[in-house]
Amino acid sequence: MEIDYRKIGLKAGLEIHQQLDTRTKLFCKCPTLLRDKKESTFSFKRYLRASKSEMGEVDGAALEEEKYSRTFIYRGYDSTCLVENDEQPPGELNQEAIDISLEVALLLNMNPVDEVHTMRKIVIDGSNTCGFQRTALVAIDGNIETEEGVVGVDSLCLEEDAASRIETEGDAVVYSLDRLGIPLVEIGTAPDIRTAEQAREVAEQLGMILRSTGKVKRGLGTIRQDINISIDGGARVEIKGVQNLRLIGKIVKNEVVRQLKLLELKEELKRRGAKAETLIKNLSGIFANTSSKVIKKSGGKVFGVCLRGFSGILGTEIQPGRRFGSELADFANKYGAGLMHTDELPAYGISEEEVSALKRSFDATEDDCVVIVAAERERAEPALKAVLRRAGEAMREIPKETRRALLNGSSAYMRPIPGAARMYPETDVPPVEIDEQRLKYIRSKLPETFEHRKARYKEKFDLNDELADKISRNPNFFLFERIMESYENIPATLVVRTLTDTLAELMQEEIEVEKLEDLHFLNIFKLLSANAFGKEAVPDILKFLANQPEMSVDKAIEEIGLKVNMDEVERLIEGIVNSKRDFIREKGARALGPLMGVVMKELRGKVDGKVINKILAEKVKEVLEGG
Repeated sequence: MEIDYRKIGLKAGLEIHQQLDTRTKLFCKCPTLLRDKKESTFSFKRYLRASKSEMGEVDGAALEEEKYSRTFIYRGYDSTCLVENDEQPPGELNQEAIDISLEVALLLNMNPVDEVHTMRKIVIDGSNTCGFQRTALVAIDGNIETEEGVVGVDSLCLEEDAASRIETEGDAVVYSLDRLGIPLVEIGTAPDIRTAEQAREVAEQLGMILRSTGKVKRGLGTIRQDINISIDGGARVEIKGVQNLRLIGKIVKNEVVRQLKLLELKEELKRRGAKAETLIKNLSGIFANTSSKVIKKSGGKVFGVCLRGFSGILGTEIQPGRRFGSELADFANKYGAGLMHTDELPAYGISEEEVSALKRSFDATEDDCVVIVAAERERAEPALKAVLRRAGEAMREIPKETRRALLNGSSAYMRPIPGAARMYPETDVPPVEIDEQRLKYIRSKLPETFEHRKARYKEKFDLNDELADKISRNPNFFLFERIMESYENIPATLVVRTLTDTLAELMQEEIEVEKLEDLHFLNIFKLLSANAFGKEAVPDILKFLANQPEMSVDKAIEEIGLKVNMDEVERLIEGIVNSKRDFIREKGARALGPLMGVVMKELRGKVDGKVINKILAEKVKEVLEGG
């Protein structure tokens, strides 16, 4: 589906959350070390409740979370302390983290504040033991250049990372405390992004600028992107937790498609005179003898509502792999209740007769849709009330909400968009003054600019203008330098094309290249420099390792079938040469080219072409000299 983003009035902005590679956490002396979750030495439970901000208001998102009445279990380690447990006040702001955040701010042409004040941001989804996250504004009013124009950078904050969610145990959600408190910068752009492609470009540039400091953590989960998206007639929606850069463009496009489809559904529901009735009925009697395992699992308890005029609406696809019924199911799932509806029934073991009985219980016509949940009353009723609210919104507007990114580029409901009512001052952490002398020192140590790096690469590695520009602006430029410093016999052009074009091609094939680590590339080029395989095999090795990142490069080469014995290689070449003696004597030195093609057909990717050429040339020479 082709979309004219300017015609529909797309506005988008990014929030980038990047962990900093500091020695200790933001408010204590614990190391910024992620642990094997099996190494946990203790755990405890918490129950979190919404509280008022300094404005005397309770944030809507916090109230929504409170409705779910969850229990939270936290697992700690010998590398976490009482600050993470919320049993000891936080210490002062980490000065190393402040310096790194100021460096990033200056690279983004931002204006640092005179004094850094820490605030509390109410969050009661369990991701912080104390019910709020600490955050501090560091700089404002920056900008970055893109091919489609300048994008403003509104703010840069320094904040503590959240605890990582591990699993659920019954009704409880389990979190790990090792990540909680790791310093990270939150960079928020202005809503200046106008296309899906520009969104990805901005994310790539911000990622590269962060990595250019050499002071941020690397690897999956260390950087997360949130995307704010709206269109004319739609609503601002925040999609959280994008870890894969290649998904950003797809997520923007899919959210635009979702909102356009919801606008169409709104008009259709108005035309039908649709209505979401508030009456919730106990329908358990209909399923007394049901074959449905889903309903049996709930003890046979079934409750439902009727959506008048909604027939066919819930089955309408609004994003890849998601229908409007999926939107309603998101709300029911928040209360631990699964949702089913007559647009998709009979299914799940529910019979045609039971579907007919459902419709009769509400006097439903062909235009209506009956929605049911199989759960105890205390779960079913709030779940259905949430579904009714969302169905009612569908007839009026697209709701403002926070959604979570899904792996296929679609998204699912999380909570309402939080507002200013969730912020209030942190009284336990003193402010930090930012003087001009400190800024002057940081400015003197800033990393080189794109243009300077490009010129250096052209001179030092003899790259043409296109390749020098490509790698100097690529987030992998640090890795490029490490490889070139380590292995002088590797062509710079090969390394550049591997880190740019090859990775881009693998991403188009839906290969999860984000699972590849620097060590993978370093070891690949180490073995390539030792002629362990041919350069043509690099894409295949990367593809294999992306699917099995825990495997060593040496083992991957063996698994692919690239590992060869050089004595065997020499014997193979000698055999080919011996079989072509008459041809060699006829063509002389010109026989080398055609024979090279024959040999490469057998050894392509297994041995470097230069090595093959050298051995082959020696064997041809022996024949010509009468050997």
